[in-house]
Amino acid sequence: MKSLILIVDDEPANQKVLASTLKKKGYSIILADNGMQALEVLKTKKPHLILLDIMMPGMDGFEVCQKIKTEDNTKDIPVFFLTAHSETEKVVKGFQLGAVDYITKPFNSEELITRVQTHLKLKAIEEELKASNATKDKFFSIIAHDLGNLFNGLIGVSRILTEDDVPINNTDEFLQIILQSSQKGFDLLQNLLEWSRVQTGKLNAHPITLNFENLAKYNIQLLFNQAKQKNIKLVSHIKPLSVFADEYMLNTVIRNLLANAIKFTPENGLVEIYATEKDTLVEISIKDTGVGITQETIEKMFKIDVHQSTKGTAGEKGTGLGLILCKEFVEKNGGIIGVDSEVGKGSRFYIQLQTKNICDD
Repeated sequence: MKSLILIVDDEPANQKVLASTLKKKGYSIILADNGMQALEVLKTKKPHLILLDIMMPGMDGFEVCQKIKTEDNTKDIPVFFLTAHSETEKVVKGFQLGAVDYITKPFNSEELITRVQTHLKLKAIEEELKASNATKDKFFSIIAHDLGNLFNGLIGVSRILTEDDVPINNTDEFLQIILQSSQKGFDLLQNLLEWSRVQTGKLNAHPITLNFENLAKYNIQLLFNQAKQKNIKLVSHIKPLSVFADEYMLNTVIRNLLANAIKFTPENGLVEIYATEKDTLVEISIKDTGVGITQETIEKMFKIDVHQSTKGTAGEKGTGLGLILCKEFVEKNGGIIGVDSEVGKGSRFYIQLQTKNICDD
């Protein structure tokens, strides 16, 4: 996407020179003849950078900058002052108001482009860091919440079991709660470790050509007992075909998607896995006869900044991280993941991957 730059200057000649220079470098331009017009533009547009003349009739650049920096939706936009050589002493005031740089008239094209590129890169890095920190903050708040609930439950049940008047016939039920909570804690820890390894770059994809039929059978066997508890049929429609992916990551993805399908399919339901080839791609689908998913939930389910953990049809609890890991792993292998669903009519999760190493062609 092209960076958008707002030029605010009452001199048409200056506008023309600045716009021409920046357009040649691929930037999109919006022009404003004065401060009031600039503020009107900012009500509907959010440029990546503003070039702002200091000396303008009516509202000068300092007043415009002050207003920009006091509005929540514009305060983070970098502002450059446009100033004549004789006005450079005024630039200090501009910096105090929140400007990040200044350009003197007449403009030096190379200097202008270099400074604009530098500040746009800095702004992009700042935005990435903000997004990354917000994601991590949200992620760890999810972990803290889930671990807190987990240990509160374990402590509560354990305390009951230590009491002298616990009926013998109730101990099996309490032990089952402890087992389920412990399993959830283990799943949460495993997902946390895998996600953190991806984020820190310590878990890289090493794709090889895999026999997907065997990989599908392996994961169906792993989840056979889980499906049997709800009398759900696990059916593979996979014929011999190859897929180019990291074996560990693809196993994790298929296992998570199958487990998710079982979780949201009621008793006596059906979960099926398909794979179809088209040109150099293979599309793997996991289809269920479950409760289905709303469009609102679909839009949130692959986002780490939204805590999306829903109980299954038998009250099963999840960590809320399984599908996020699936997305991370699929994208690490150069693929895409998506879902088609309708409430009450089941769901189909699908992933698309290469059938072979395209670099070999």
